[in-house]
Amino acid sequence: MRQTPLALALGVALATSVHAETLPVFVGETIVVTPTRFPQALSGQTANTTVITRQEIENSPQATLPEILAQQAGIGMRDLYGNNAAASTVDLRGFGAAADQNTLILLDGRRLNDIDLSAIDWSALPLAAVERIEIVRGGSSVLHGAGAVAGVVNIITRSPLRQADQAVGKLQLGSHNTRNYQLTGNLAGETAGLRVTADHYRSDGWRANNENRQNSANGDARWKHALGEWVFKFGGTSQTTRLPGPRTVEPDAGLDEVATDSEGTNTPLDWAKRKGYQAGLNGSFEFGRNDVLFALDYRNKQQQAYFDFGGFPEYKDADLDMWNFAPRARLPFETGSVAHSLVVGADLQRWDYRLHTANSPANIGTPINRVDAEQNSAALYAHDEMQLNPATRAALGGRVEWFEIDANDQYDPTAPGGLFGSGALGGSQDETEYALELGLNHRLAPQHALFSRIARSFRFATVDEIYGFSPGFAHEFQFLKPQTSHDAQIGWEWGSGTRRLRSAAYYMRVKDEIHLDIYSVGVGNTNFAPLERYGLEFDAHARLGAVDWRAAYTLAYAEFTDGTLDGVALHGKDVPLVPRHKLALGALWHVDGQTRLSADVQYVSSQRMENDELNRFTQKIPGYTLVDVKLVRQIGNWQLAAALNNLFDEDYYTYAVHSASNADRFNAYPLPGRSGWVSVEYAFE
Repeated sequence: MRQTPLALALGVALATSVHAETLPVFVGETIVVTPTRFPQALSGQTANTTVITRQEIENSPQATLPEILAQQAGIGMRDLYGNNAAASTVDLRGFGAAADQNTLILLDGRRLNDIDLSAIDWSALPLAAVERIEIVRGGSSVLHGAGAVAGVVNIITRSPLRQADQAVGKLQLGSHNTRNYQLTGNLAGETAGLRVTADHYRSDGWRANNENRQNSANGDARWKHALGEWVFKFGGTSQTTRLPGPRTVEPDAGLDEVATDSEGTNTPLDWAKRKGYQAGLNGSFEFGRNDVLFALDYRNKQQQAYFDFGGFPEYKDADLDMWNFAPRARLPFETGSVAHSLVVGADLQRWDYRLHTANSPANIGTPINRVDAEQNSAALYAHDEMQLNPATRAALGGRVEWFEIDANDQYDPTAPGGLFGSGALGGSQDETEYALELGLNHRLAPQHALFSRIARSFRFATVDEIYGFSPGFAHEFQFLKPQTSHDAQIGWEWGSGTRRLRSAAYYMRVKDEIHLDIYSVGVGNTNFAPLERYGLEFDAHARLGAVDWRAAYTLAYAEFTDGTLDGVALHGKDVPLVPRHKLALGALWHVDGQTRLSADVQYVSSQRMENDELNRFTQKIPGYTLVDVKLVRQIGNWQLAAALNNLFDEDYYTYAVHSASNADRFNAYPLPGRSGWVSVEYAFE
């Protein structure tokens, strides 16, 4: 594997004074918005909620949001290429291949999951723009709608009103010819402010044909007035990535590209591009004790991708528009001695999706297929939090959501390359689903609390899940039933600030899970047999002297409970891509008031490969252990940092798919060995 001279730079940086002074302390109560869609204190939540703070983000050796999330209990991460999270998946509570559509990702409350199967563009938001990350584990469809089956991750960006007037420039250099240039400006008065972050990233990547180029800009403008606040958020991004594809292993044929040429590629011509922009206007108002908030958001995403397929090329050009309108109100009232905080609201969403396919970019003007889809959803919900007594809080909520999709495919056999193509008959689908939630939090003592929750959640199939090829390689639409889930969890938490413990046990039963299986009847998507997921999550934080310690452990089971596949019973079979054990350890040493040294250790056990629902293959994705370290030194307005990732040069991969026809063959996506970076940052005040 390629080595880096940055180890020397890190070693030099470590030669610094050793004192423990001016340690940060916990101040005040953390405020969260995700559990109820209105700001409230973190303590006493009936939802299983944790927060990754701004300080924890700054201290982490990890360079991307998915890597930071993977250090938390109950959250896994898969990556294909290891280049700025360009193809990463965050998996909450073991959904495997379907994780992208069962963990709802929000940016300031705005949905990032799309009605196609494209990955979240994690790298479009630099870490410098993130204030905190709120994680709600367990079904959350009452407040957040379809797709919040496993839970919600809400990324909260920084407000200009809580920052000093300054401009910050940052330069980061790393392995594989990586360059990252970043500029942040913040200007604020007592009632108005503006914050803008611009970022340019480029890297050749660890593998051949693995280049990544990205530009992004994000802004936040807000104005406080007598009744509340107006917030306007905007941003845009463009990304070009080369796609190195998998490495093939077939021992019977003497083939093992993972071992002999892990950095190579068999797809030197494949690439993908993405660009888009978004804008959102939020208005919040206080009328006595009542709060009213509305959010109007628009987002556009354009994607192009080229796949050579060994001389049978395919080019795709997709365009997606999304509108969202979300008015809601919080209405406090009392019934006897019980204090209520009732949240009522509506969610209205519209998606317009257009896909053109051709055999080359030059021929996209006369496409082989023109796919158009329009998806609309409307929902009403109510969620009431009740303070039953000083020690006990309960929550009860419900939601009704109406969903419709219309899709058609225009096929042109006279288009270049269209002679052997096909078109799909158009169709439509209308569905109505509901969600329920009941939660309880009981404080046994000032430092001890029990929490529990039961919920019903749901999700609908995406456009990419209903459109594709039949086993006879003919295009078709296949509309699927909505997926539903019932889950229950119970937990205990102790402490706050720098000393806290949290543990939780959960059980989830999923019916009609929407699953991609390219070898089944229809377009390859199906409603699976019933599944269950259950496990334990544990996390702890403590400060001993000058060191903050952190531990997070996950025990996860994901199994089929009924049904057959290829005539074989599925009962008791493990769901692929779900590791049984995951352990993350972290330490932060406050060397002195200006110097911090952090280290993360993460162990992930072996897991079944994709396409092994019957558990018939002996090969698994091997378990692995990663060690990452980071050093930060503050010198006046300067901040210097250096990091090493995968310190011990572990050979590993987090995703592999097994051949359905050859029991000895699979494709894997190796990830980078030891790599590192250094950065310099200056604040102009």
